[in-house]
Amino acid sequence: MGAELLNVERTVNTSGLSVPVGISGTGMYVPDQLVTNEDLVQNLDTSDEWIVTKTGIRERRFLREGELTSDMCVKAAEAAMADAGVTPGDLDAIIISTFTFDQLLPSTALIVRERLGADRAIPIDLNQAACAGSIYAIWTGCHLMQNQQIRCVLVIGAEALSRITDPEDRSTRVFFGDAAGAVVLNRTQSNYGILSWDLDAALSYSVEVPAGGAKSPTTADTVRQREHFLKMDGRKVWTEANQRLPNTIQSVIKKAGLHFGEIDHFLIHQANLNIVKEVFNTLGESMSKATNNVDRFGNTGAATVFTVLHEALARGRIKHGDRIIMAAIGAGFIWGSLCFRYSDESWKGDQ
Repeated sequence: MGAELLNVERTVNTSGLSVPVGISGTGMYVPDQLVTNEDLVQNLDTSDEWIVTKTGIRERRFLREGELTSDMCVKAAEAAMADAGVTPGDLDAIIISTFTFDQLLPSTALIVRERLGADRAIPIDLNQAACAGSIYAIWTGCHLMQNQQIRCVLVIGAEALSRITDPEDRSTRVFFGDAAGAVVLNRTQSNYGILSWDLDAALSYSVEVPAGGAKSPTTADTVRQREHFLKMDGRKVWTEANQRLPNTIQSVIKKAGLHFGEIDHFLIHQANLNIVKEVFNTLGESMSKATNNVDRFGNTGAATVFTVLHEALARGRIKHGDRIIMAAIGAGFIWGSLCFRYSDESWKGDQ
């Protein structure tokens, strides 16, 4: 008992947040259209063996014609709210991270707010954090909740990457899928919730969509040259991910005043199974502490960390009191991590 009490006392909130914020519900949605490697190799110069060996991906989901990113957001949000036991009327803010928004204007967060009937919620869009959007969106939500009037925040990460990858480009098409994940943030007990965070960035154009912005407005030429599709330097992504992710994970654990042996689970951005394995190898940690779904869904951008969190909870792999690390890196490059202590007890303070 003495050792257990000492361990609990060591888990203190070092995040700088005066109001402790935890995750009270999760949800996810993937489209029903299954796209296997064999489906893709019909039109791409590659093979199932190459894709599996290089990425670990065997299949992914694509939206059907007429389905939108906002549709996935709504379904993931409804599942998360049901899990948390909250209603749309309880939401004070909705934060959506996606760079595959329905359209440039109006706001995707506003579209989702209207669909949910969350009339009081402030709609906030994070549009360029890419695959790191899950981390940045939760971080933003936690800081909003330091205001006494903000008590319940819905955070969604979603991507329709099938709409922005070139069907003729094997260097991007095989990696990505469509999905949405959501969490509900509520106030939690002291000593639980977000314990620490680590965020950083370094400008690079190694992953970009060249046209469609003020730098290169849409013209017949940009469309003809396929400049509105995602372009990616795979070697640069490999190098950056395998340097930045271990470093940010080590930093966030140190900031929480913990050591690796006290971390129960790691939720790593599902960019590529080989990247996840390399991160664990660098850290000297066992893959048994991870939940992965990249083999079934591919890289779903801002949705990935939310989906692995939801699946880990659904499978009972995360339990009350567990200490969790979330980490992701996205185009930019933008990366970051969160350390949090999970509570399965619903708590809303003095609401």
